[in-house]
Amino acid sequence: MRKVTFYHAGCPVCVTAEQEILNLIDTNNISVDRVHLGEQKDRIPDAELAGVQSVPALVLDNRAVLHINYGASLEAVKS
Repeated sequence: MRKVTFYHAGCPVCVTAEQEILNLIDTNNISVDRVHLGEQKDRIPDAELAGVQSVPALVLDNRAVLHINYGASLEAVKS
């Protein structure tokens, strides 16, 4: 099964993007790891390593990072 990771911070932009992404993805074939960086600050280093610069962002299994809209920079989420 393929796996993608959706990073967000819980803001309205992120929540809307999450719902839209989940509506598009066939979760029978693709596992979605949803990471709320506001609540899971220990996952911020993972997001940085993956190349996430802002949230919401979707990291694909081929390591491509799709920055969706611009909710908040990763630096702002760290604060």
